[in-house]
Amino acid sequence: MILKIINKSNNPLPRYESVSAAGMDIRCNLSEPVTLQPLERRLIPTGLYIELPEGYEAQIRPRSGLALKRGLTVLNTPGTIDADYRGEVGVILINLSSEPQTIESGERICQMVIARHEQPELVEVQELSTTERGAGGFGHSGVK
Repeated sequence: MILKIINKSNNPLPRYESVSAAGMDIRCNLSEPVTLQPLERRLIPTGLYIELPEGYEAQIRPRSGLALKRGLTVLNTPGTIDADYRGEVGVILINLSSEPQTIESGERICQMVIARHEQPELVEVQELSTTERGAGGFGHSGVK
């Protein structure tokens, strides 16, 4: 598949950091460093614009190391970029740590996963087929 991309940042294009990586790292594009206070959230620009093929979405997900080491994560995870969106890719970061966290331009702030999706035809019915699990939801299978 081809992913058309415009890069208006000074950063290199996103890339996969290992051969089997599902997500490519995305860097922020800032005119000056941004400091997020504890529990503060902010839309962080990337300078990237993409054109996805129909039937695909881009998912914006946190980077595990950033979350573990600094408490920075993507607030609406996964964020979804639809195939018909042509604006700048923005990332809603939140600081869940107890200390201010400063983000520098060019820092890898999230990862982007490209995924196929479908839009099903909805058929309204009066009942659903039965399964062994049934309506058992959160925690229904126990802890151990």
